[in-house]
Amino acid sequence: MKSILPFALCLVLLTSCQEKEPPMKLYVGTYTDGTSEGIYSLQFDPEKGVLDSLELKAILPNPSFLALSKDRKHLYAVQETVDFDSLGGGVTAFELGNGLLKAINSKGTGGAHPCHVSLSGNGQLAVANYTGGNLAIFDLADNGGLGMRQLLQHNPADTTGIAHAHKAEFTEEGLFVADLGLDALKRYAKQSQGWVPAQQATLPLPEGSGPRHFQFNTDGSFLYVINELNSTITVFQQDDEGSYNPIQTESTLAKDYTDASYCADIHLSADGNFLYGTNRGENTLVIFKIDKASGKISFLGRAPVRGDWPRNFALSPDGNYVLVANQRSNNITVFRRNAVDGSLEYTSQFELGAPVCLVFN
Repeated sequence: MKSILPFALCLVLLTSCQEKEPPMKLYVGTYTDGTSEGIYSLQFDPEKGVLDSLELKAILPNPSFLALSKDRKHLYAVQETVDFDSLGGGVTAFELGNGLLKAINSKGTGGAHPCHVSLSGNGQLAVANYTGGNLAIFDLADNGGLGMRQLLQHNPADTTGIAHAHKAEFTEEGLFVADLGLDALKRYAKQSQGWVPAQQATLPLPEGSGPRHFQFNTDGSFLYVINELNSTITVFQQDDEGSYNPIQTESTLAKDYTDASYCADIHLSADGNFLYGTNRGENTLVIFKIDKASGKISFLGRAPVRGDWPRNFALSPDGNYVLVANQRSNNITVFRRNAVDGSLEYTSQFELGAPVCLVFN
């Protein structure tokens, strides 16, 4: 018996060690007009739900949005400024290796205040210029660097300050762009000469909506748009011709909330059952249940973000947590997610100056 017990104990300890989940790396984009200096990394413990091990990875002005390549070898960051060059802000390509960020090159985005960057998966990158009111599409070199640029202008000829491109996303069918100033989503198709307006060139929204970010369901049959200015989410359904048509709009705010509030980010759970959105002002994460057959959403609840001015948020790769970047309160809050009912439970927070964008590696 004496010889069996130590063996059994060792077996239990070994099994326990093998089952322990490794920490996840999180990259954080920030605004640098305060204490932050650029892009940071953190380690996230998926068992305890806590962040630690802060490291400054790259000094960069206002890297307010980040995008990671699918092979996780490159990271891209906007420089949300007006003075990278004579036309506005910039974007920087980094190589990831041995825990380091090595800058490959930087280029101007052709417009002021670039606020979003995304990758096509087949050699292109798109940057939405908010104040510039236009979109920059870059070819990517074999080493991940930024190459030739095409500019797509949203402002009508001889006008300025109307369009505010806020997010661009590549799909199998082309490119979608949310324009807050035009109250519309724009669609583009790729041709031999570059990107041109698609057959359904515009998805209009009510005046004053201010579409900011959007998400598709898995097969692209439904599109969910979060509208910054009127604090709503609009659901679009794809028809047999490939066009998207609005079928539902729901408020993101509590009925008794009367102060100013502005939506920010939107994400669907990986299983497609739940939708989450952030409210800046009400300072909440709103939760909706998705009916997969109809695509429509129904309100489930809301969770205070325990911070001020929630911007981008991220679901952990295992789907068990939601992390929120609270810009004005200088903290990232962590919530454990119930995969069955979609609810959120606060677990911890981490202090960091003006966090804006969260990307898991």
